[in-house]
Amino acid sequence: MDGAQVTATAPVFILLGPPGAGKGTQARMLQDAHGFVQLSTGDLLRAAAAAGTDAGEAAKAVMEAGGLVSDEIVIAILKDRLGDEDCAHGVILDGFPRTTGQAEALDELLAEAGQHINAAISLEVDDAAMVARISGRFTCGNCGEGYHDVHKPTAVLGTCDKCGSTHMKRRADDNAETVAQRLTEYHKQTAPLIAYYEGKGVLQSLDAMGEIDAIAATLSGMVREAEG
Repeated sequence: MDGAQVTATAPVFILLGPPGAGKGTQARMLQDAHGFVQLSTGDLLRAAAAAGTDAGEAAKAVMEAGGLVSDEIVIAILKDRLGDEDCAHGVILDGFPRTTGQAEALDELLAEAGQHINAAISLEVDDAAMVARISGRFTCGNCGEGYHDVHKPTAVLGTCDKCGSTHMKRRADDNAETVAQRLTEYHKQTAPLIAYYEGKGVLQSLDAMGEIDAIAATLSGMVREAEG
């Protein structure tokens, strides 16, 4: 949206953590509580492709060919999205950046708009517990709300608490072997971001192995403090 820019006071937060740490769930809860916009890489790419923007068309071509969308395309799509009016209230980045190279590109993008990262919050989890956590999770196919067989079941079996849909989905790659591979990749590629943001003085850590609501309450307090 031309003319609508992220204001200098709009907070920007990053949620870090391995697969299954609860980034998506906590980002949605922060969005509801604080009026921020949750921006996940996958949603951004799909929306841009559907909208037919220049960057979206480039991403669509790569995805349809089975390739990985380049950092340059992702940054271009993110730049377009940050220009939308709703982002002026603040954003939560979920799943981006994944590498220090992406983090550096993000810093440059925000600097152009007079912005900065308010806090990069690392959701700390135990790798061994991730297999059970991930293998039990599922989402509402209608609104995207996340659930878990043990930790966050639906109040009514097979029915979304949020929108009432009975269309539930489980990811085919949520199995022990694939999860272990994803954790290895995370530690190899994404965990160095912790050191990067620690060096920037914006890193905060949170034990994410407890109850979802308790984690959300602590996280919300951290966000309020970082906003100031």
